[in-house]
Amino acid sequence: MNVRRQFLSEKKDFYEKAKKQMRLSERIVAAMPGFRGYKEKELRRESDRLIRNHLYRRLSEAKSDLKDVFQKLSDRRLFEVLTDVDRLVAKFDRVAAKIDHASYGYAGFFNIVKVEEANLDRMIDFDNKLVDDVEKIVNEVEAFKTEVMKQEVKKAKERTQHLVEALEAFEKTFDKRGEVILGVS
Repeated sequence: MNVRRQFLSEKKDFYEKAKKQMRLSERIVAAMPGFRGYKEKELRRESDRLIRNHLYRRLSEAKSDLKDVFQKLSDRRLFEVLTDVDRLVAKFDRVAAKIDHASYGYAGFFNIVKVEEANLDRMIDFDNKLVDDVEKIVNEVEAFKTEVMKQEVKKAKERTQHLVEALEAFEKTFDKRGEVILGVS
């Protein structure tokens, strides 16, 4: 839990933290004309990758918790909910994979579409907001798992439907990321 809270408190500072942790030789080279912009883009790209890795890990952990829920509901033979939970697990898997394989928000020197630094900053801010959304979903999954493990299964169908809606809303928001990267949105 402490690691998660620490991540959430530091998430807005990934780029600044990365800049501060540059070695002296990197700072000297980064000050050179022509290389500075390249290095700054690389730092932003790395910050974006760290945030997306966190999103992927958290959704994967939630998926694992849902598998435990599925098993417990299966043991109790609550077949009316099992199909929905199984579909929810698959949806978590698909959304997590989408995040894991999303572009890094970086265009190379010879790419036709260039990603401007201001757009990279907006993308990092956008990804930071996604962290908050994922944490809400993960907390709901944890609460659902706690209920099921305590044999409280009356609201299992409603909880599952609410999680489906929350994950679909998150996915729609995540899908807008490409527009943010290009500065269209």
